[in-house]
Amino acid sequence: MSQERVREVFDDWAERGRAEGMESGHGFSARAGFDQLQLDPGTHYLDIGCGNGYTVRWASAVVGRQGRAVGIDISPNMIELARAKSAGYANVQFHEATFPDHPLPRGSFRGIFSMEVLYYVQDLKGAMEEIGRLLEPGGRLACVVDYYRENEASHTWPDELGVPMTLLSMAGWTAAFEAGGMDVVDQRCVLYPLNPGQEPSWKHTQGSLLTIGEKPRQ
Repeated sequence: MSQERVREVFDDWAERGRAEGMESGHGFSARAGFDQLQLDPGTHYLDIGCGNGYTVRWASAVVGRQGRAVGIDISPNMIELARAKSAGYANVQFHEATFPDHPLPRGSFRGIFSMEVLYYVQDLKGAMEEIGRLLEPGGRLACVVDYYRENEASHTWPDELGVPMTLLSMAGWTAAFEAGGMDVVDQRCVLYPLNPGQEPSWKHTQGSLLTIGEKPRQ
């Protein structure tokens, strides 16, 4: 039932134009994580919970014609929007899927990205293990979350949305990555820049939690 509720929320947001707001609102911290994935031309990229597909389009430009940029999302409306916005990108694919169920080949992705998604997954341990299986040796996961224990301003979100969420601390996210077979190579809070005259919020004082994990090379 909780995954059906998540689908309903994001279908509604897509219909009301909130996908573009998420792109602009999350872009700063998303780029901070994306840039640490170490993508090269010809490699494969995956965004889990891709929304309107903005990071998939970023990756498309990096991996080039010989690479592949893939997005999955639980929301059919988000996938429809992502496909429409990505028309003309020959190396992108989008799939409606409820992670960790997916149609993707394991061991093939250099970089996997997830923005504000993994705390919605019912079986987080299973999801992290599956991410580990999807990554190629040396591949990286960049996970960005705003809902985490140290950010007290976020703690009311499950009640406000009517959706169960997994609340982890920074140490808890490190443990989740390690349970998925990844080594945490970076973890930090990304603070958004404060514009002149802007009232500071938690984005400027606490920030988004960015965790980078790497699958050990064999």
